Amino acid sequence: MRMNSNVRMIRIVGMKRFEYFSRFFCFYVKSYALNAFTNALFVVVDINDRYLRKITIGQSPTEKGLTRESSFAITVSSEIMAILALAKDLGDFKERLSKMVVAFDKFGKPVTADDLGVTGALMVLLKDAVEPTLMQSLEGSPVLVHAGPFANIAHGCSSILADKVALKLVGEKGFVVTEAGFGSDIGMEKFFNIKCRASGDIPSAVVLVATIRALKMHGGGPLVTPGTPLKDEYLNENLDLLQKGLPNLIKHINNGRQFGVPVVVAINKHMADTDAEIALVKRVAVENGAFDAVLCTHWAEGGAGAVKLAEAVIRASEEQPNFHYLYDLNLSLEEKMSKIARDMYGAEAVELAPNVRGRVEQYQAQGYGNLPICMAKTPLSLTGDPTIKGAPKGFTLKINDVTLSAGAGFIVPICGEITKMPGLPTRPSIYDIDLNTETGEIEGLF
Repeated sequence: MRMNSNVRMIRIVGMKRFEYFSRFFCFYVKSYALNAFTNALFVVVDINDRYLRKITIGQSPTEKGLTRESSFAITVSSEIMAILALAKDLGDFKERLSKMVVAFDKFGKPVTADDLGVTGALMVLLKDAVEPTLMQSLEGSPVLVHAGPFANIAHGCSSILADKVALKLVGEKGFVVTEAGFGSDIGMEKFFNIKCRASGDIPSAVVLVATIRALKMHGGGPLVTPGTPLKDEYLNENLDLLQKGLPNLIKHINNGRQFGVPVVVAINKHMADTDAEIALVKRVAVENGAFDAVLCTHWAEGGAGAVKLAEAVIRASEEQPNFHYLYDLNLSLEEKMSKIARDMYGAEAVELAPNVRGRVEQYQAQGYGNLPICMAKTPLSLTGDPTIKGAPKGFTLKINDVTLSAGAGFIVPICGEITKMPGLPTRPSIYDIDLNTETGEIEGLF
């Protein structure tokens, strides 16, 4: 990514998100707007609990009968987390916090955090959270870890502040690699249309991370269940299954090219991948517009296993940049949703539920129509249905809900069954965790 210099930033698109979390916080605001309906979730906490997905509040006699349903959200899906990741400095951070809409009053007017007089207190609470954490890789490379907004709900990118610090430190000819959650349909699209708009930085290249196993699944391979052994299709050569899954990779490559950015495919090798399978992915990727496709073995060899990838990224970054956004902010909210659904997902149409259409019209009338779109969608499919694999076309994307994140600066349409509060699996890992009282060692974490 270029600022006002020759510095490059490379955006990584992964089929699996790296989880970077830092400094979580809880935030509670009580709405004093009588007869208001809430726009945002008031309570966030970093815990998994299905029972917190729907709660009833205001049952105390002192609340004068203002009982209503609400819910908890996990911290990383909160608007404050998104604001933390998008703020350029303390002043911008404070302004964004003040603009958060927490409710609408009985006249339909937005009630902001500033209206409730909590902006200053929020700044004091979060004054240390704006500082990125400096860490390092196993080989000593510096890593700035900061913010963790969910990619399927928020924009899924590390913070602009961390990127700015890194860009300054590497110098004019240096490279900064930044990561955003999930594939091109969610992570990359939001990185470009939301984060790059906010930061003003221009990306130089995209690294699309792919695996043979993931492509076989998109080709119709058997379901993969955590904790159970992989099926033979993923452990033995199967060129036919792989070939059927390659349209998914091609779609992700095309998505990157739509922004005018060169795409380098990084094939993350597993032990069972064969030379013929790897050669097939390389050939198809380059034939369909990838700048290059490179085999990566950094999981086994460290940095030495990604040297060829780094060289390909350097060559790609030397190309003349032709970056552009996917849509104009002056389009209506529905037109922007349709643009994303058609161009990024392959949908034919977008279907808004009646309550969604009414709320979209309200946001438009209240002056929020020029905000970018932050689709809340499953990462497991290009569609809104996690069970549909490959690269389907001509489907209808159904939008069941929509929320406003005025402070973060985007509208969030919710596609399919997306929840802001995860739940534990049927058999959570807690059953395997224990402390060895003789050695003092913790067991069962991995």
